[in-house]
Amino acid sequence: MGDLARLLKESWSLVEEHRDKVAGYFYARIFLAHPNVRDLFPVQMDVQRARLLNAIVTAVQTLEDPERFDEYLRGLGRDHRKFHVEPAHYEVVGGALIEALRQFAGDQWAIEYEQAWADAYAVIAAKMLSGAEADANPPYWHAEVVAHERRSKDIAVFTVLPLQPLEFRAGQYLSMECPRYQPRLWRTYSPANAPRRDNTLEFHARAVGAGWVSSALVRRLQVGDMVRLAAPMGSMTLDRRSTRDAVFVAGGTGLAPIKSLLEELTRYNRTRWVHVFFGARDRDDLYDLAELNRLAARYPWLSVVTACSDDPTFGGEQGNICDVVARYGPWNEHDFFVSGSGPMVKATLKTLAELQVPPMRVKYDSFTEMT
Repeated sequence: MGDLARLLKESWSLVEEHRDKVAGYFYARIFLAHPNVRDLFPVQMDVQRARLLNAIVTAVQTLEDPERFDEYLRGLGRDHRKFHVEPAHYEVVGGALIEALRQFAGDQWAIEYEQAWADAYAVIAAKMLSGAEADANPPYWHAEVVAHERRSKDIAVFTVLPLQPLEFRAGQYLSMECPRYQPRLWRTYSPANAPRRDNTLEFHARAVGAGWVSSALVRRLQVGDMVRLAAPMGSMTLDRRSTRDAVFVAGGTGLAPIKSLLEELTRYNRTRWVHVFFGARDRDDLYDLAELNRLAARYPWLSVVTACSDDPTFGGEQGNICDVVARYGPWNEHDFFVSGSGPMVKATLKTLAELQVPPMRVKYDSFTEMT
């Protein structure tokens, strides 16, 4: 481990248990010193604080993986264009971040740690700025809702049409804002389709708890409403050079990017067997099973296994989807794609490790925000 990475991880360990307070202090310092910056952020800051910490931790953890580090930060810079972030804002953020870390590390904070974070932040800011400056696209796309369907009491499937072409790859995700109902609140969603000639994008949303955005998308969004879509991100994409059979594991509305990947495969696949494992709490949450079964009937290379974790009357597999995957196989020669909630993805990755699936053959997206 290099000295920079070591110093960053050591210093982060000093404040990690206070991560929520670090984030709150960080934003307070920015808004007190520069009140005009407050208008860039949503009124409700809970999820925004969590995103800051996720970005910090990810940046720290990828320092020893230069390619991933570069890709992640350039993508983050492109994504932050939706907040109308300007180069001068980066200096403000860097100062507030180091001050917050110093505050909560207390007496254990050392000058070496401060210099390490200053050096690391300079690299982070430079890469984010480079990614933003290299992006010729608009900061976000306006898109009209052209279809909206409730699939269960808390799940909706809706389709939008961007007013300008929006290029993305199957399996990626992007941030969405619903300005009519929740202005300045952005949440990440994956298109459930591969790029289409008509430029439409289908999304799957679940209203979770008191989620500000997800509840609006499920219960209030109507045909004719406008949403905003930010630059696509994510690397859970297909490698067309791979000849290995594939396994897709989806939990709940994590099915969306899996369907996107399946749609891409229907356009060219002739040689790879593809197994889809779709898990939910009960049969009502298997909201898109009819479409999956239709695809399986049409394409002989595709098989679908469904499971419910809390529905004893369900006629399919019983239990958590990761446990169901373990009953099949062997899987150590397959490519894996995993999408769902944070706990579901974590449990599935643990199961795959126990099954000796090489980590480099596993791609995943985790949707942990309570939105």
